[in-house]
Amino acid sequence: MSGRERRARKDTPETAELRAGLTPAQQAALPTLEQFGWTLRFVRRPLFQDPVPVLFDRTGERWVVLRADGSLDEAPGFQLRE
Repeated sequence: MSGRERRARKDTPETAELRAGLTPAQQAALPTLEQFGWTLRFVRRPLFQDPVPVLFDRTGERWVVLRADGSLDEAPGFQLRE
């Protein structure tokens, strides 16, 4: 097996695609978080579970999960790949 990355990457995911399926509380919280420099980078969509939006700060070093109620979770219990 080669060491080449096989997953296709989009340069910038469409905002509408990322926000699709989020709860009203999550959608309401996003503009406020974006004003403080947070960016919705991707949304995990586990089977039979709610979507998990992942936001990064402006430096790209710190990340949080936006819970269904619109609150932030700084320790969601999973790691991100490099």
